[in-house]
Amino acid sequence: MTTLAEAPPRAGLAAGAATVTVVLWASSFVAIRHVGTEISAGALSLARLGLGSIFLGALLFTRRTPAVRRWPTRRDWLPLIACGVLWFGVYNISLNEAERRLDAGTSAMLVHIAPLLIAVLAGLGLGEGFPRQLVIGGLVAFAGIVIIGTSTSSGRAETWGVVLCVVAAISYAVGVVTQKPLLSRLPAAEVTWLACTIGAVVCLPFAPTLVDELRTADASTIWWVVYLAAFPTALGFTTWAFALRRTSAGRMGVTVYAVPVVAIVLGWLFLGETPAVLALAGGALCLTGVAISRRTA
Repeated sequence: MTTLAEAPPRAGLAAGAATVTVVLWASSFVAIRHVGTEISAGALSLARLGLGSIFLGALLFTRRTPAVRRWPTRRDWLPLIACGVLWFGVYNISLNEAERRLDAGTSAMLVHIAPLLIAVLAGLGLGEGFPRQLVIGGLVAFAGIVIIGTSTSSGRAETWGVVLCVVAAISYAVGVVTQKPLLSRLPAAEVTWLACTIGAVVCLPFAPTLVDELRTADASTIWWVVYLAAFPTALGFTTWAFALRRTSAGRMGVTVYAVPVVAIVLGWLFLGETPAVLALAGGALCLTGVAISRRTA
């Protein structure tokens, strides 16, 4: 019988899952920016992760094939907790707070220094090394991020917002690298559900604030919170884990350089945050870097 670690790679499915993740995660930057006018950072994190945990749990435990589930062993819990606390807890709180100060496109661009951190950490800690196409693609894409960063829609970036985005990026990178080994032993849906649940527990101190803010929030705001939980969180993190299990952490990390490009377009369409022409050139570089990094030797 084929084990989890021996599952044959499916390049087409992995690429499709990565594409879904990119679009959903890009939309989350726009949704967070919109919701942040009524729901504070910690409360939004709790609502998103709490609902996301419920959606993921329902998906996991209503499957007709329960045999595919594996309960984590003792060695799995430390990386699971690290992933849940950092990538789901700290990341969400930091990003939500940053987007109260920065526009959606700028936040997405700053957070996506994370793929370079992922590539470095995966090369050093997971033994993935530094393939030439990954290094070249990463550098090209990062150059695109820098160009975009010099031509933001608002023209300036509040220092505290930038710091929070960097904290989110570091949490994101460490979370991905701790998640990768788990996916060779545990199903992607289970890893995502457990990490999301751990993140929700971390955010429980914000429960009183969430209750107070939901009482006065518009119905549309509440529906946006549900969207964040169901799609960028429950579905987006599941498709991410599915793709990550079938490729390297470094390559998946560079793939999400496309997120800021999509976020800029969505921010322009839905929030009226119009990118400069130079930002579009940077976006083209990002996509070029992604294409280079995805090439096989």
